[in-house]
Amino acid sequence: MLIALKSKEKRKAPLHHDVHWDAMSAEQKIALYDLHKFGFRLLFVRHQPSGPLAFIMQNKTLAVISRNGEVDYKPDVKLRA
Repeated sequence: MLIALKSKEKRKAPLHHDVHWDAMSAEQKIALYDLHKFGFRLLFVRHQPSGPLAFIMQNKTLAVISRNGEVDYKPDVKLRA
């Protein structure tokens, strides 16, 4: 199980959305573009050994997009405050 931390930003300045966008693969960007019309938005990108993992959300529904653009609508992750 992956654990994604949702805590106070430890950096002096929060990361700009473009930093997360630039960390995504082309396949992830295409998948997010398609899901954006349904209200999904990019939360952040985590760098995993298998490649970037994009965390997205629609209302209270969390999903992740793998580096090859596959969307997992029921990821085995927990967000902690």
